[in-house]
Amino acid sequence: MNLALKEINADNWEECVTLSVSELQKEFVADNAYSLLQSKFMEDQYPLAIYHQHSMVGFIMYGIDPETNRMEMSRLMVDQKYQGRGYGKTATQLLLEKLTHTYGNIELFTSAEPENVSAIRLYESLGFEKTGEIMWGEVMLKRQL
Repeated sequence: MNLALKEINADNWEECVTLSVSELQKEFVADNAYSLLQSKFMEDQYPLAIYHQHSMVGFIMYGIDPETNRMEMSRLMVDQKYQGRGYGKTATQLLLEKLTHTYGNIELFTSAEPENVSAIRLYESLGFEKTGEIMWGEVMLKRQL
């Protein structure tokens, strides 16, 4: 699978904000425009576009959570037109490799709405384990890199 994570910049941010999930998933994922604004006004937030060849297919963001001071994958979304192809899993694997290369042996956290069973299942298939914490109404998961 030919996926790559690329910086969101002046040339591609508008394409990023047009990506969307299905109506059923909107309650689970923050809008990309909100996430991009968050990355501009909060320190240590890093948004990346997910590309399949030359097409932007999704969005992923990571950074240091200001409340917990932990490294988190705070966003993952694949546009509704591209779902079901394994892009979310592969993009997360690419992020795990990037973070391991950049930061070494760290703990990475992520979270999901308790009702978002498919996201939790995806994260667990990648080695994340539930921590038992509920933060912001979401189930917290952790993986050692």
